[in-house]
Amino acid sequence: MQNDVQNSLGEILAKPAKKQKRIEVMGRTLTLVSASMLIITLASLLYFIASKGLSTFFVDGVSLSNFFSTNWGPNVSPDQGGPFYGALAFIVGSFLVTILAALISAPLGVGAAIFMTEIAPAWGRKVLQPVTELLVGIPSVVYGFIGLTVLVPFIRNHLGGQGFSLLAGVIVLSVMILPTITSIAVDTIQAIPKKIREASYALGATRWQTISRILVRTSLPGLMTGVVLGMARAFGEALAVQMVIGNSGMVPGSLLEPISTLTSVITLNMGNTVQGSTYNNALWSMAFILLLMTLFFILLIRLMTRRREY
Repeated sequence: MQNDVQNSLGEILAKPAKKQKRIEVMGRTLTLVSASMLIITLASLLYFIASKGLSTFFVDGVSLSNFFSTNWGPNVSPDQGGPFYGALAFIVGSFLVTILAALISAPLGVGAAIFMTEIAPAWGRKVLQPVTELLVGIPSVVYGFIGLTVLVPFIRNHLGGQGFSLLAGVIVLSVMILPTITSIAVDTIQAIPKKIREASYALGATRWQTISRILVRTSLPGLMTGVVLGMARAFGEALAVQMVIGNSGMVPGSLLEPISTLTSVITLNMGNTVQGSTYNNALWSMAFILLLMTLFFILLIRLMTRRREY
């Protein structure tokens, strides 16, 4: 009788263990399959874009000096010395609009984050936080349409030029990436342990000294991560920028001149080219440059977050 009770109790205790083990095996299998699919997808994407992009040089015979020049004329006939596949003007345009937008948005975003976390009263934080999150979710076409309707006529009427310019692209991108930088900066500053602030006040530091010399320096890697993430979004943005920059194939000489970026050229011309042609492969080469820059931004973010210590 006692043995029967012990056997029955053993079976009852063994059942949850078996079920837990089965769930654990299923969980491991599911995560392994998901991770494998992610790695395969990423590797396939890298191989596809790299093979297409490098075909311009290894299959079509376009030289690096031709590609990294300012001569863009893929439809120019050989009798006129063409075709030309120079993408330098678009690369310069992408970097200019990204860097200038970051120079405007970075101090504004960090300042807004400091105000929301350290200065504003509780009700102000409750208002500003949802507004920032709302701005992050607005589609880029909305920003582009507002820029086309309001900003471009304003620049044309008050500053000169056609209105479609590098300045218009910089302002639109600055507004677009500002919520991203602000949100990440807010999360970074809020993550600083309270004991650091209390230690600073205990040593006699004022609130401004605590903010400028303790909080900003401590959260600098996180703040820079937000800026780099905003730059990555700005570098890959296509639609909103395309609507306000004028899409000129020339290197701009001033803020009021039209420009083109890598993304705007790709989206405007990819549908009008024949797959496998030199023109099409040149556009894939520009996409490959975008991919390399995105990977560079990701590696930079990883390097910055690795140094984040309190």
